[in-house]
Amino acid sequence: MYRILTHNKISVKGLDKFSRDKYEVASEIVRPDAIMLRSHQLTPDAIADSVTAIGRAGAGVNNIPVDSCTERGIVVFNAPRANANAVKELVLAGLLLCGRDILGGIDYLKQANGLDEAALHSYVEEGKKQFAGVELAGKTLGVVGLGAIGSLVAEAGLMLGMRVLGLDPALSVAAAWQLPRDVERIENMQTLLSRSDYVTLHLPVLEATRNLINKDLVASFKPGLVLLNFSREQLVDTAALITALDTGRLRRYVSDFPMPELLGRNDVVLLPHLGASTAEAEENCAIMIADQLIDFLADGNIKNSVNFPNTYLERSGVCRLAISNRNVPKMLGQILSLLADREHNVVDMINKSRGDIAYNLIDIEREAQDDLVPLLEAIDGVINARLL
Repeated sequence: MYRILTHNKISVKGLDKFSRDKYEVASEIVRPDAIMLRSHQLTPDAIADSVTAIGRAGAGVNNIPVDSCTERGIVVFNAPRANANAVKELVLAGLLLCGRDILGGIDYLKQANGLDEAALHSYVEEGKKQFAGVELAGKTLGVVGLGAIGSLVAEAGLMLGMRVLGLDPALSVAAAWQLPRDVERIENMQTLLSRSDYVTLHLPVLEATRNLINKDLVASFKPGLVLLNFSREQLVDTAALITALDTGRLRRYVSDFPMPELLGRNDVVLLPHLGASTAEAEENCAIMIADQLIDFLADGNIKNSVNFPNTYLERSGVCRLAISNRNVPKMLGQILSLLADREHNVVDMINKSRGDIAYNLIDIEREAQDDLVPLLEAIDGVINARLL
């Protein structure tokens, strides 16, 4: 039986994927085989030696020590695209809140409590002019990051009648196929910022993207720019942002990540991290992660991992070995030599690599003895092995 340790509240629809005869799922398990979580901050010392996989029911994995997990041969899964529509819809709400002074109008009417119909009508007509806004149609939207969420936002912008500029130096072939052809590809941030009325960020936090919006780029802002950040707070340098707001270079900032320095400002709209907070997104993420963990624990297959290569092999033998190792020469030869010495015939196999890590699924034609896994793990360069 496999043991799954959960952190946070995970959707029941995801947890129900684990059959009770094969999986034990609980928030308190001493030696889990896998961990399933949402926003819980996981530290290396909180990950038991028994853990082989971690599933993040969401897209970002900043709360997981991925590098440490890779060193230990722990596969980290995420759920890309499962919450993309939820975030897209919130970005659209942010665009509308900045185009029209909806929040100001709502606050204005809160002061009309107690007025009769005639007085209310007069109050509305006298005050509504101060909340006049602009339409999104005809404006230019810059989308930085054209993955699952960014491509949906770009498509929605086009449907609203906006001109859409896109920037993503790491755009994959798969993502490029999903991107509407009317999105104009831009090669650098300065050009995108200088041409856009609205800019929305959809990037992970990496060394190359941390403080992407910084003091050096403020001069490139088109006057009156609106910046939306529903990705990660670390993408924006707060000091540079405040300077841009104070000088009027930036008209408004909309973020899903409240910062103390930004609270109370009329030119800032802050939300309490609502990006993926919909029932549908939470269910989709939980179901996707559950399916991926089940496929990995039972058959060793990997899909949507942030640190291991996608690997899939149909079962064709009596036993299966799942082996993680350093991506260095002669590793596979040593593994296969050991199997040959133990008179194990390989029925089918697949070897994939990603950066410094390699992963193997090897089907053999007869049952293996209990000492096979320790012998494999004794090979210099092998991180871990499982017999499935």
